[in-house]
Amino acid sequence: MPIKLENVGIAVTDLDATIAFFTDLGLTLVGRDEVSGEWADTAVGLDGNHAKIAMLQTPDGHGRLELFEYIHPDAIDTAPTLPNEIGMHRVAFSVDSIDDALAIAAKHGCHPLRGVADYEGVYKLSYVRGPSGIIVMLAEELQKN
Repeated sequence: MPIKLENVGIAVTDLDATIAFFTDLGLTLVGRDEVSGEWADTAVGLDGNHAKIAMLQTPDGHGRLELFEYIHPDAIDTAPTLPNEIGMHRVAFSVDSIDDALAIAAKHGCHPLRGVADYEGVYKLSYVRGPSGIIVMLAEELQKN
């Protein structure tokens, strides 16, 4: 059976701020909508499901993020995920310049958890705490072919 990744869904507290963060990093806003009704209740498994959603796409056209901000039921705030916790962990992006990407993240008040690491001269890597506590890994390939 062929399978392909459709998107990664992330619940956020402020849809507009999260869209701004990811579009500044280089993703494109594909569309926005509000979803509710019986089909949404059934698909998501929540009675009275009502959310504002946005779909963003990476410049290469292969990766998509679906962001959603709950109107009903109320979103449940949780502590920010730690890198070693079980469950949905992070979203990762390749960037041309990690310094430029970190400068963009900083404009949104988002900073590395610790700093920038050099992985054996192959990648520069950094985990950034993004909007709504999302961990975003940024990776700059150092040995480009």
